[in-house]
Amino acid sequence: MMIPRSKPIANRGEPRPSYVLAPVRRLSLEAVADRSGLHPDMVRRLVTLGLLEVHRDAEGRLWFPSSAPLTLARIQRLRAGFCLNYASLGLVMDLLDRIAVLEAALRRSGVRSEDSSWI
Repeated sequence: MMIPRSKPIANRGEPRPSYVLAPVRRLSLEAVADRSGLHPDMVRRLVTLGLLEVHRDAEGRLWFPSSAPLTLARIQRLRAGFCLNYASLGLVMDLLDRIAVLEAALRRSGVRSEDSSWI
C-alpha cells in the first residue's frame, strides 16, 4: 500500500504527492512509543525485561521490527485482562506462542483438538 505524502515543488512551492514504495522494515524508539501510546522509558523497560525484540546499531540506538507496536498492544491487553505483572508477561507470551505453534501443527496434520485420541 502506498502512502501519499506532500512535498513542495522546488519551483512553485506547490505540494505534489509522492509515494513510499518500500515498507518500513524497522522503527526507531520514538516511532514505536508514538504508535503504541507508551512513553519511551516504558518501551525501554519492556526491552530490558526481554518482552520486545530489539537491535542496536553501531551508535547504540534501538531499532525495532515493524511488528513491535502489535507486540506492545498484546502486552497491554494481557496486563489489563489478566492483571499480570510485567515479569510474568514474558512467560505467558511464550506459552501462548507455543500453543499457537502446536495448534498450527495439529491443523496441518488433520487432527482436531477436540479428539481425545491422544489420551
